[in-house]
Amino acid sequence: MNLSKKHEKISPSLTLAISAKAKKMVKEGKDVISFGVGEPDFKTPENIRKRAMEVLEEGKIGYTPASGLMELKEAIKEKLLKDNNLEFDASDIVVSNGAKHSLYNTFQAILNEGDEVIVAAPYWVSYPELIKMAGGKPVIVKCSEANEFKFDIDELKNAINDKTKAIILNSPSNPTGSVYDKEELEAIAKLAIEKDLFIVSDEIYEKLIYEGKKHISIASLSKEIKDRTIVINGMSKAYAMTGWRIGYTASNTKIAKLMSNIQSHATSNPSTIGQYASIEALKNSANEVEAMRLEFDKRRKNMIELINNINNLSCIAPKGAFYVMVNISKVKGSKINGKDIETSMDFANELLEKSNVAVVPGIAFGDDDFIRLSYANSMENIVEGIKRIENFLNL
Repeated sequence: MNLSKKHEKISPSLTLAISAKAKKMVKEGKDVISFGVGEPDFKTPENIRKRAMEVLEEGKIGYTPASGLMELKEAIKEKLLKDNNLEFDASDIVVSNGAKHSLYNTFQAILNEGDEVIVAAPYWVSYPELIKMAGGKPVIVKCSEANEFKFDIDELKNAINDKTKAIILNSPSNPTGSVYDKEELEAIAKLAIEKDLFIVSDEIYEKLIYEGKKHISIASLSKEIKDRTIVINGMSKAYAMTGWRIGYTASNTKIAKLMSNIQSHATSNPSTIGQYASIEALKNSANEVEAMRLEFDKRRKNMIELINNINNLSCIAPKGAFYVMVNISKVKGSKINGKDIETSMDFANELLEKSNVAVVPGIAFGDDDFIRLSYANSMENIVEGIKRIENFLNL
């Protein structure tokens, strides 16, 4: 019996695989420090948790419209105007089961078989797979560490052909922490308009930004670029609401309607309790978000300093999100504890087995010269974990 040829090509998530292996070792009683999966280590703020409990007591747990509660859409609409200078109608917003689901809906709505989507590498692991699941083809443009892992506009232009349908823009970025400035966004917007392309703008980390940088949504630059941009966002990262599974898109009405139709048959509405909690988060949690951002920034600075003090490892300072890409190119080709380290996967596997530290190999993100560490972890674990990495290199 034949199965789906399209979906047989989908690769499993290496980040989740590393995380699962680390959790298994913890259950076995091993003292594992995980810098792997991208999940805030803070509790969801108290006011949000309290609102969810109130909703349960009030019995507001039935179905909602498939594309989300009108009250939540109105809160998102206000947020987009206030934070991003973006004016959308409630009908332009589709609430989904997390930002990943929003991306799935987006590619299902805009892609036809064989359409190409340009992706910057290092990339978030799910981008190429989500594109393939919609019948599209990911076209990878490698971005250099010297350019903070951001698109070079000439290389981006060279990747475009008559099959190109869209460009994914992720700012701040997972896994690199890169943040695009206004001039860089303007150049990409101009190119997208000239070539008649969609922009899929993943802005899930917008609240987690450092060093005086400011998040700018590419959709805010002009009416022309707004009409061809699908803004992706959600509650997981900034509000420490990963398990609540609420994401959303904002786009032109035609795209939004199509995504709403897709979702109505695929999943129906996202979590009702999560939606009500998200209204509370968007309206009344700015102070809690800022407190988390400040703590992430302290950890970021400490991690960068510790890494750059280790021989043969280095990193640049990420300006957003909560990840550091560590350059291991000087370690590749060497032996550690008698084991050949030829790839980032070799490095990650040996580090976990020998030193009980979980990191994500860069090959998962399309660049084998790096590993990714998340500083969504306690300062104590960051210090101890990086000490273990340094000791590992000396085995």
